[in-house]
Amino acid sequence: MAKTLKRAAAFTALGKALMSGARGGPSLSKRLSALPRMLKATAKGEYDGGMRVALMAAATAYVVSPIDAVPEAFLWVFGLIDDAVMVTWLAGTVLSETERFLEWERTVKPVVVR
Repeated sequence: MAKTLKRAAAFTALGKALMSGARGGPSLSKRLSALPRMLKATAKGEYDGGMRVALMAAATAYVVSPIDAVPEAFLWVFGLIDDAVMVTWLAGTVLSETERFLEWERTVKPVVVR
């Protein structure tokens, strides 16, 4: 039951993130170009995305790691399904988190005084 809810939340997040571009949200290029700034601000402790960034890194590592080849070797279809769900969740999370970060930059980002 919990897995079903998590998958539903991932698909919902992806749908919302993709639809926000049609409603005037940030473009995909703006979102992707915000990733390095988001990682830097998170590493400095300025942005509160630490856990979400860690989960995105773990999901990326899982999809590209050789450990992920084990399910594909024994359970071909199910192994591919877990990859599809993970990539879908990751895409939705990246899109929604970069939108959240861009909003944070626009409204909350600390001003550096020189």
